[in-house]
Amino acid sequence: MKLLIIADDEFVVRRVPAVPVDLLVSLGDMPEAVIHIPADRCRPKTVLAVKGNHDSATPFRAPVKNLHLGTVKFGGLVFGGFGGSWRYKPVGHHLFEQEGVEHLLATFPPVDVFVAHNSPRMVHDRDDEVHIGFHAFNTYINRHQPKYFLHGHQHHDEETVVAGTRVIGILGHRFLDLPDGHLV
Repeated sequence: MKLLIIADDEFVVRRVPAVPVDLLVSLGDMPEAVIHIPADRCRPKTVLAVKGNHDSATPFRAPVKNLHLGTVKFGGLVFGGFGGSWRYKPVGHHLFEQEGVEHLLATFPPVDVFVAHNSPRMVHDRDDEVHIGFHAFNTYINRHQPKYFLHGHQHHDEETVVAGTRVIGILGHRFLDLPDGHLV
């Protein structure tokens, strides 16, 4: 299964090459109109997305499926997600306290691929007060060990393995081939 993953840099995403993909995944901080540009160009069967801390509160329109606190089965794999970042400012959309994310994910089911805007804490964090991850994501990874954890927000193209989970940070876009079928 071929994925196109986009995050955080709409100018790069506007220039994604016309490569056919099975699935388009947006990791947030991406205007919805921009998500439709690579979708029209690459013709995925499904488009999954989470919102980032710079995105509006407006719901996604079809065919984009909001993955925040939900799951979708595609190609024999279960995808689940969580949008937003930690509350680093008093006002804004898709901002969460660390403890609140822990509570929201306490009963979230196991998935093969976890899709998020933010990273796990201390994984791809930047040295500032905005781009730090959620402790709850580390807890989720340790509990359920998804095969992949995809995130944006930190503005890094970086991969790290955490407790057997391949954590992939993306800025702009990336194509990723996943085997069809259950990974966990």
